Amino acid sequence: MIETAERLAEAQGVTVACTALGVPRSSLYRERLAATMVDPPAEPPVRPAPPRALSPMEQERVREVLNSERFQDQAPREVYAQLLDDEQYLCSWRTMYRILEQHDEVRERRNQLRHPVYAKPELLATSPNQVWSWDISKLRGPSKGIYYCLYVIVDIFSRYVVAWMIAEVETAELAEQLIAEACARQGVQRAQLTIHADNGSPMVAKSVATLLADLGVAKSHSRPHVSNDNPYSEAQFKTLKYHPDYPERFGSVPDARSWARTFFHWYNHEHHHTGLGLLTPADVHAGQAEAIRQKRQAVLQRAFDAHPERFVNGVPRPDELPQAAWINPPKPTADQPAAGPEHPVVPAEWVTVADTHRANAGTLASPAILSYTPSGGTEGRATLRSDLSADPVDSVAGQSRVDAALPVPCQKAQPHCPESDKPKPTVQRTLLKSAPTDSISISTPPQPNTRTLNSR
Repeated sequence: MIETAERLAEAQGVTVACTALGVPRSSLYRERLAATMVDPPAEPPVRPAPPRALSPMEQERVREVLNSERFQDQAPREVYAQLLDDEQYLCSWRTMYRILEQHDEVRERRNQLRHPVYAKPELLATSPNQVWSWDISKLRGPSKGIYYCLYVIVDIFSRYVVAWMIAEVETAELAEQLIAEACARQGVQRAQLTIHADNGSPMVAKSVATLLADLGVAKSHSRPHVSNDNPYSEAQFKTLKYHPDYPERFGSVPDARSWARTFFHWYNHEHHHTGLGLLTPADVHAGQAEAIRQKRQAVLQRAFDAHPERFVNGVPRPDELPQAAWINPPKPTADQPAAGPEHPVVPAEWVTVADTHRANAGTLASPAILSYTPSGGTEGRATLRSDLSADPVDSVAGQSRVDAALPVPCQKAQPHCPESDKPKPTVQRTLLKSAPTDSISISTPPQPNTRTLNSR
């Protein structure tokens, strides 16, 4: 890697070469200094044994006493005290510990739980509807101890909130309905999407896993107690709760839904995201990013032509749109430089396919909004309102089974699950043709305003 950096530095400079390859400049300079030295560096002198240290024979004697049948189950402090009571002194108890540590004979006596090393999730999205992230946050109710649950699904590439819901409870059934409706609204096909979440009970529920398997959606989970594995949902919740209009408390569920409906429309269609080159999530999700950047470039060009002396660095350019969005990008290796938003590095074991979303550029599906009212039945299970486009045999919010070969998304290969080989019972998700008053209702928001690029 140092040799590659040296060759690249001859053409691009040291700073550019080290930044591109992820090599510290100090390491490059250290190698240069070592190459110019005629004589090899002298080895550090061997430290002589302190005159007060125990001789090898004395150390072996202490070890024999500590491992004897009398003291083999006692701590060095206890051995030290008993030897003093027996009018015998070998060494201090701290020296006993050092002697035992030299022979790898010091460890925790109790068989304590040792946490396993969990695999770090690594997900890459190079276009919308490849990787979604979802989570649940609490909203304060009218009084202490009352909270409402906000379910949000966000696309990590475009930051577009594809679905959200506010309910009084946190259950897997509601999450299942929200995911099914979001996949139907966005036209997600089999083997196209990966949904990432943490390890909450609704996220790891068996019913949600079964739904994702039926829809052909891969699932991914964060490592336990590692919030950094779900950064996009956490950042979206911070934007929501730090908004100037965010109230201290919500008076009721309809009050919370009314505020959230206004907020998410602002977030999707009016909020210029710094991580998207100051574009709105809706613009990126609908494939209008390049057209808007060209319009901005024309404005900057006119400003430069009018006053070129004000732009010392030449013609200004609008911020670039990141080419990829990562969850835990892989660390750079000797063969691959560091991955970043501008230059994504796709490992060889990852599968890359053509971007099927760009074929639908210019169209933007409305976010799925589910309004929840607790069910009054004996089971207490929420039911989705009827969808006339649903297949009566296997109807999941209008999704029908597609067994044809479809493109594989740009994602890491999922490990084989032994349960996938087991025969699955037939899952009937029949949607009610006439929804009762105590069921989930889908409120369809107005279509987003179509932006005229030639205006203004």
